[in-house]
Amino acid sequence: MGYVQEARENHVKKKVEEALRSKMKQKALKECDQYTSKYAQCASGKTISVVWQCRKQAKELNHCLHQFTNDAVLEEMKKDYMLQSGEGAARI
Repeated sequence: MGYVQEARENHVKKKVEEALRSKMKQKALKECDQYTSKYAQCASGKTISVVWQCRKQAKELNHCLHQFTNDAVLEEMKKDYMLQSGEGAARI
């Protein structure tokens, strides 16, 4: 395999991974919407004090988001993508 072809394949893989990461983040935000709303309500009208006054809501939101945005989830999405695409075309 030539250098140019290998570079193109790596570029495609990076683009696919970026798209999968984006999809993963969108799903996480959708799944954690109630925590996002709680944090937004707490943070409303605050500036620096949001750090300590909304710590509980921030921790809850981060915990929820982490359940849907971690390496294991990304690897599962990659496997699903490879099965659906037949190891080829970039369909996301």
